[in-house]
Amino acid sequence: MKRESYFTHKMLFDTSHSMLDALVPFRARHTEIVLHLGRAALLVLDMQNYFLREDAHAFIPSAPAILPNIQKLISEFESHNRPIVFTRHVNTDADAGMMSRWWRNVIRAESPDSLIHASLDTSKGIVLEKTQYDAFHNTSLEDILRGRGVEQVIVTGVMTHLCCESTARSAFMRGFEVLFCLDGTATYTEAFHRSALLNLSHGFAIPVLCEEVFP
Repeated sequence: MKRESYFTHKMLFDTSHSMLDALVPFRARHTEIVLHLGRAALLVLDMQNYFLREDAHAFIPSAPAILPNIQKLISEFESHNRPIVFTRHVNTDADAGMMSRWWRNVIRAESPDSLIHASLDTSKGIVLEKTQYDAFHNTSLEDILRGRGVEQVIVTGVMTHLCCESTARSAFMRGFEVLFCLDGTATYTEAFHRSALLNLSHGFAIPVLCEEVFP
């Protein structure tokens, strides 16, 4: 599989707007679900060196382009004293389960590649370790959100069709309204990205641009 730079700093605006245009019919069915900042939380999933360092094994070529959008969202949520949760995916042989069988290797906690990218200020929120795609699986994420009165989650990070999609689905199942930032998420190919957006828009989440969260 050839990894694609379908998002670049230059093309992010046009590409993401094109993606949103294709999802307008799904958004039109749920106009009652809009951002309510006072009950929202920002999820920043797995923005780790493992995926963002250019010579890393799992580098996502489109991920650097979404960093400015995520940085802005972090700043805005922090300024409004709203919860920000950064997830850090790490595994041991004991907790990897199918992850190690499927991918042949895992992200070890002791590796520098497991660290969240230095461009993101994790002091603005909570860093939560997870071991599976779904950030709710065997973590305290739901308790954290419920404890802050959160009813909506804004999903950003990587990879769109794996951890981001799985977490969005899980949030929906737990009764949270889900807003999914199509220009605040990235994965290996445009086809993976668009497919995830289509699936989520049909049954689980409202697709949004980061500029719509904070115009």
